[in-house]
Amino acid sequence: MLAATSAVHKDSYGSCSMRVVRGASVVWIVAVAMTSLAWGQEWTRFRGPNGTGISDAKSVPAAWTEKDYHWKVELPASGHSSPVLWGDKIFLTGADDATAERKVFALNTAGKLLWSQSYTSAVHKRHKLNSFASPTATCDADLVYYSWSAPEEFTLLAMTHDGKEKWKKNLGPFVSQHSAGVSPILYKNVIILVNSQDKDGGGQSSVLALDKKTGDTVWQLPCESTTVPYSTPCIRTNSAGQDELIMNESLLGMKALDPLTGKVNWEIPALITKRSVSSPVIMAGGLITITCGSGAGGNFLVAVHPKDSADPLAGTVAYKIEKIAPYVPTPLAKGDWLFLMADNGIASCIAAKTGETIWTKRVGGTYYGSMICINDKLYCPTSDGEIVVLSATDNYELIARNPLGETMHSTPAVAGGRLYLRTLNHLISVGGEKPKLALK
Repeated sequence: MLAATSAVHKDSYGSCSMRVVRGASVVWIVAVAMTSLAWGQEWTRFRGPNGTGISDAKSVPAAWTEKDYHWKVELPASGHSSPVLWGDKIFLTGADDATAERKVFALNTAGKLLWSQSYTSAVHKRHKLNSFASPTATCDADLVYYSWSAPEEFTLLAMTHDGKEKWKKNLGPFVSQHSAGVSPILYKNVIILVNSQDKDGGGQSSVLALDKKTGDTVWQLPCESTTVPYSTPCIRTNSAGQDELIMNESLLGMKALDPLTGKVNWEIPALITKRSVSSPVIMAGGLITITCGSGAGGNFLVAVHPKDSADPLAGTVAYKIEKIAPYVPTPLAKGDWLFLMADNGIASCIAAKTGETIWTKRVGGTYYGSMICINDKLYCPTSDGEIVVLSATDNYELIARNPLGETMHSTPAVAGGRLYLRTLNHLISVGGEKPKLALK
């Protein structure tokens, strides 16, 4: 393994001095636009393009019944991971609750199972609301990447789109109170995975990047994690036009790394005091949010100014939100607004730049999956299997409630103008044109 020359941090969750010249803001805007175009072509990771959860599809209905489904198919194994797509292929994971056997599999957009591969594992302790198949895969034009944990082995696996194993890595033991949930992400030629573990149990935390084609370690750096977080990183383009990996660390704070070298660009410590489950969100005005909490409550959200030399408020907290903050679901930023769905079914709209509460409503239900936004509508999955649809504006409007009839802890996906909903045991397709592929 290669050791990075700078101290880097790991989880989905560093300080760099940058010279900002005239025109840097133009460079930044162009870089963001180009990156958005590159990431927006497919739904290739947890919460879609760069983890934003946003789609501009115009063909997904707000309300539907089972008669409107293109199909509903039973999956080879149950789980909480979300679908990811490339072209006409859908990639998912599942697991056997009795044996912890992991399954990785693919369907086509007509709902036909294309292939399924099984991997033995050990039954181990996990949270009663967690699954042995919680991490979401990520994919590109050539390969799909899966991860899962067991006490004796943290696995990262690369498969071809037709189900052939390309490479498989054992990242060592995994020490956790509740098992794993963080998802891998792709950036250029590397696959990045957060490997935070419980320090009190003797876990060794790190964040690492592997060559996506070979599985060889490009860089790996230790973390200061105290408890396992479930936060999947995202990429931010700073005012100098440089991409940074944004991660939030349970009970510590936020870090920004160079995703190709592992070098710490900046860090803001001591932002949070509890476990971080949701993922970082980049908002209007350049602010970044992280949330933390516990099953017993005390959840809060912190919005921070990243440590960027172009910002006179760099490294400071812009605002903190309590009471209505989620613990598990990731917030969603759209334009000037930040939308929250608390685990207990309280939805809120916040002014992203100031933290002012615009509206708060109790819509009911319990939420463990995260909302996504499609064409100015919020699609919010309840744990009982209902998709609550709200208006993604500063005026509260409950548009529809769509029952699915089965437990759902996963986050929806959108690709090709269609919405894909993964319940515990089924996958559903609705919206857009009927797939032309044969189901046989």
